[in-house]
Amino acid sequence: MRFLLTLLYVSVCLIVNAQQNNALKLWYTKPATQFEEALPLGNGRLGAMVYGGIDKEQISLNEATLWSGGPIDASKINPNAKNYLAPVREALFAEDYKKADSLVHFMQGPYSEAFMPLGNLFFNFANTGQVSNYRRELDIQNAVSKVSYQSNQTTYTRESFASHPQQLIIFRLTASGKDKLNFTCNFDSKLLAKSLVKQGMLLLKGWAPVHTEPNYRGNIANAVVNDTVNAMRFVSMLKVLKTDGKQVLKDSTLSIKGATEVVLALSMATSYNGVDKNPGTAGKAENAIAAAYLKNVANRNYESLKTAHQVDFRKYFDRVSLQLGDTENEKLSTIDRLNRFASGKTDNSLIALFYQYSRYLLISSSRLGGLPANLQGIWNESVRPPWSSNYTTNINAQMNYWGAEAANLPEMHQPLLDFIGRLAGPGALTAKNFYNAGGWVCHHNSSMWAMTNPVGDSGEGDPCWANWTMGGTWLSTHLWEHYAFTGDQQFLKQQAYPLIRGSAQFCLDFLTADKKGYLVTAPSTSPENVYITDKGYVGQTLYGSTADLAMIRELFTDYLKTAAVLKVDGAFQTKVKQAMAKLYPYQVGKKGNLQEWYHDWEDREPHHRHLSHLFSAYPGYSITTSETPKLADAVRKSLELRTNEGTGWAITWRINLWARMQNAERAYDAVKKLMRFVGKDAAIKYGGGGIYANLFGAHPPFQIDGNFGGGAGIAEMLLQSHQNYIELLPALPVEWKTGAVKGFVARGNFVVNMTWKDGKLTSAIMLSRKGGNCKVMYNGKLKEMNTVANKSYTLKFD
Repeated sequence: MRFLLTLLYVSVCLIVNAQQNNALKLWYTKPATQFEEALPLGNGRLGAMVYGGIDKEQISLNEATLWSGGPIDASKINPNAKNYLAPVREALFAEDYKKADSLVHFMQGPYSEAFMPLGNLFFNFANTGQVSNYRRELDIQNAVSKVSYQSNQTTYTRESFASHPQQLIIFRLTASGKDKLNFTCNFDSKLLAKSLVKQGMLLLKGWAPVHTEPNYRGNIANAVVNDTVNAMRFVSMLKVLKTDGKQVLKDSTLSIKGATEVVLALSMATSYNGVDKNPGTAGKAENAIAAAYLKNVANRNYESLKTAHQVDFRKYFDRVSLQLGDTENEKLSTIDRLNRFASGKTDNSLIALFYQYSRYLLISSSRLGGLPANLQGIWNESVRPPWSSNYTTNINAQMNYWGAEAANLPEMHQPLLDFIGRLAGPGALTAKNFYNAGGWVCHHNSSMWAMTNPVGDSGEGDPCWANWTMGGTWLSTHLWEHYAFTGDQQFLKQQAYPLIRGSAQFCLDFLTADKKGYLVTAPSTSPENVYITDKGYVGQTLYGSTADLAMIRELFTDYLKTAAVLKVDGAFQTKVKQAMAKLYPYQVGKKGNLQEWYHDWEDREPHHRHLSHLFSAYPGYSITTSETPKLADAVRKSLELRTNEGTGWAITWRINLWARMQNAERAYDAVKKLMRFVGKDAAIKYGGGGIYANLFGAHPPFQIDGNFGGGAGIAEMLLQSHQNYIELLPALPVEWKTGAVKGFVARGNFVVNMTWKDGKLTSAIMLSRKGGNCKVMYNGKLKEMNTVANKSYTLKFD
């Protein structure tokens, strides 16, 4: 009897553990057939998409620095642009918007370059028959992909991971049973490249284009230009670390026969040598770099490599846990869960998985010392990817990092902050050439090459996106946010302050007086939106858009807080304060909405995806529910008019804004819309945004900002700290009636753990990392305390 009870206990534990293990896994019962079904691996520099094929496995490969193009001389881009500034302003203040729209085209430059796909690694298997028990999964806690199935009395498994410590992608294939592993490996690439065998390795060597036109320009001449002298070079090297079978390298193929185990290491490198170096003529030695990574693991076994990888990854990932209930659904495949959720059934555990997936993707695509995550993170298969897979700075690049600090991942924010520093140099030249202004500026698009000019092929771009001037302003607010969460004064002084001040200088110089004496921006746009004047003109260029002025208010506020902390720059502080007092104030329109335009005009698209005029409520906070309740009401009305529909990333902005407005049910409605399954296996077909089978955000097409912005929104519903106090569960929907969170971070560097039941807080513990005064609110009750560094506090709201 005791034996039976013990067996029953063990069986129950195994079932529970299996369900718990699935809580942080994406898993499927068939291979991927397209990019949006494949599973992503990344170490910040190297990216891979694992398809999990049976007869043929495809691993698509990326290296973060493999971009088209080369260094940009910002001093030579449209040096005459500033000559059009006065005529544009004259037309605008004469209310001749048609003329202003026409003239502003002369204030444009070239398009950005694009992030490139390196190629594909294929495994071609010789002895697969009838397959059973197929499973493809991604363990996001350990950052390991696994494929397993049975065929002809043999169990086959494939594991892979992208190791940050070793800077390699590692594969392990095993066969257990009647048959052995028999397969070949080969590379291919959509770029100019060749595959060969050399020094006991399979190699792929090639060149990125020196120019790539954006995909939205269509089928135009010279859309992709190759030049092997000046182009970025790349190499990929595949080496067998261990096998008990026979390996043969011949021509462009690696063959393995009769093995029960094979361990492979894949190394990639480019000739990238910085934004100011020609990658062809002054590039790094990519072959030596890639070979060195392989040499470092020559005597390492698979388990030690896997352990080192997991220790590195989990030191970041395990900082946060989130439970929202409905764990019984974890026994279902990801496809089944997505279809079930789309049909109207709840799956809070799926939402928690989506949140943790956003953290997984950030750790995988944004690491210290590297480039920030681009429009597709580091995963791209197209030579002309959607919107060049670049840095789109009128929302998307910033959205990638909205949730980084609250998610306890400040290190992953750093690549963006470093990138801002690289923009400042060329941005100063752009400020001078285009606006005769000091400081530095960045516009709608950028690239690895730190491009800052307005795009548009020198006149072909629509002003509503090409001529938007606030990219640097918006980006600079991230510098203060990093300090607000971490309290890192060395960062504030040495890195953030010069950049914030430089951006503020540009804004001071760019602002001009309107006919009422207010300071406004001119020319101005509201990103990608189009207005209709009271005279019926459909236009794009104006003066004093709400978005511009909200971003400048936020930047000026951040500058003044920075200068106060550092106790510097009194004279410049006075200039900023004087300018802030003269900024055109927020306006409430006839519909009760926060006006987007200087005048109370209509939108050509009333449900437009962008919400730039609501920047002041999120990610900014010059409009809050506590300090400016009437303006907050206008924000709510604007959100109602825009609706919760939109592209994937646009829906995530709505989640965050409704959370800030503390409307839990509207925020949750947006979460549900974001989680709509839009893949080919979707039982219900949607025309708008959502998520694909691999949980990638669907604009559509794929954009990773939907993942990052969605994660930020979920966190914002549970914890806020923008109103000079920390608020617990500020926008908790009734659907999340029971849950727990561990490791969320609030401004002031306070780490919060919470549990709640039946919609009510049951426990809250706060760790003060830096010490200092702290205010915490829950359910209208405010608790204030002076805290000591590295001490935890139990919060009670009786």
